[in-house]
Amino acid sequence: MTRTSAPTDPTAPGAPWEELVTTALLGTERRTPPGTAPGREAPVALLDAAAVETVRRRAGLRPARAATRLAPAPEETRAPLPDAAARRLALLLADRPGAGGGGRRGTAPDLMELLPQWLTAANARGFAAPSEALPALLDAARGRTDLRPAVLIFAGPRALWLARLNPDWRFALRATPGGGATLPHLDDAGRVEQVWQEGLFAERVALLAAIRAREPAAARELLASTWATERAEDRLMFLDSLRTGLGAADEPFLEQALTDRSRNVRATAAELLSALPGSALAARMAVRAGACVALDHTGDGPVISVEAPHECDASMERDGVVAKAPTGRGERSWWLGQLVEAAPLDSWPRRLGGRTAREIVALPVADDWRAELHAAWCRAAVRQRNAEWSRALLGTPAAPEAGGPGAVSLAERAKLLGTLGAGERADWVAGFIAAHGLSEAFQLLGVCGVPWSAPLGRAVVDALNIARDAGSYPWSFSGVMGLAERCLDPSEATRLDGLLAVPEEPEDASPGAGGYWSEAFQRLVTTLRLRGTMLAELEA
Repeated sequence: MTRTSAPTDPTAPGAPWEELVTTALLGTERRTPPGTAPGREAPVALLDAAAVETVRRRAGLRPARAATRLAPAPEETRAPLPDAAARRLALLLADRPGAGGGGRRGTAPDLMELLPQWLTAANARGFAAPSEALPALLDAARGRTDLRPAVLIFAGPRALWLARLNPDWRFALRATPGGGATLPHLDDAGRVEQVWQEGLFAERVALLAAIRAREPAAARELLASTWATERAEDRLMFLDSLRTGLGAADEPFLEQALTDRSRNVRATAAELLSALPGSALAARMAVRAGACVALDHTGDGPVISVEAPHECDASMERDGVVAKAPTGRGERSWWLGQLVEAAPLDSWPRRLGGRTAREIVALPVADDWRAELHAAWCRAAVRQRNAEWSRALLGTPAAPEAGGPGAVSLAERAKLLGTLGAGERADWVAGFIAAHGLSEAFQLLGVCGVPWSAPLGRAVVDALNIARDAGSYPWSFSGVMGLAERCLDPSEATRLDGLLAVPEEPEDASPGAGGYWSEAFQRLVTTLRLRGTMLAELEA
């Protein structure tokens, strides 16, 4: 059967491929192919013209010069995933945003939120990513920066090999020190020197970090050899590498950096020196801070009196004190906070009558300086990783002030908790929740180790149960419930079975609260059991 439509000449100047595409986008009712009358035959003529043009375009291509064959991907030496774990990974990746999921989950677990935990467990066991999963892993990490460190460890060097072929995955090269470049053997002095002198910035950062982790003194000497010729932003990044293995031997180099041209470099050097309680800078700061804080015995009992600095002289600025106060902040209180923050905490018992940290924190402070002084001590405890002072500033978790005598915010409390061991941290937060409920606990829970300890898990579940029985507004606890899904020990699932039924709602309860609580607890139990299964699959 022969079509009766008018023939179209695809080689004519008026009928290039781009014009045919434009006609298709606009529609043949609004625009017809060249040489074709409007009507029912116009779509057919357009398709005929497109078919002929496609053949003509392909036939007219000239063969290109053969490209250089790609180097093969690096060999994978780690153990492959167990089959069940590989299937689980595929399911987790298929549930990522934009991969077909969506809508209300109801009682179904949020698989994408379980992916970070699955990656951590797989990396702890030394497994390698399946080759077929690498694109999906890189896509997931592209969309979520929090996944990138674990994904790049799990995917290994083959992920970097792929990232060089796809611009969408270039983040993997930026996120990996050296962009996947092979570092020289650290015993090869000539090659180390060549990379340090001639390598890209990322390669030099990676080299310095590797040497610092193995031989801190050698890394410092390497950095000192080119320090004077480095750019300010590079000096700042290199100086930050000294946090690893920071010790007294680094003090002369850091003292020299206090005279650097860059204010940011000077500030970082001062911060590192103040983290060394025995450094000369720490001693200078102790003298300055001690001149501002003293005990007053003239009243009924000892009181801490504060006389903030009246000026910020050149020597203070050299030691890292920033002279200009932020908007809305008094200059004198700003200078005082910096001095106390940088002074060694071990100097205060000698200054304040031999008292312990807990006794010092309990002393009254005159003239409304208490909040400023205690906030500075909080920052000092975090910087110096001083657990004794952190305990004193946190106070007991059941204290009426909820945060202890010195913590001025939830953020400060969370930082102080970070200086304690995982078990002590979990016990403190469990006591806090038992005394004060969950309304302020979300940020504190974020610093606790995963999975939560048994006392912390019980405290969270008990607080959720109390809120449920009281008919509390359920959506206020959605953040804590999400944390529980990821952090509660999977063995707790059985203990939650009694909370799955829809509770009776008090008269003043939020409408529909009972159904929400039941659904949330069902999702929690389902997620915990799934996490238990995931771990078992990795152990297979």
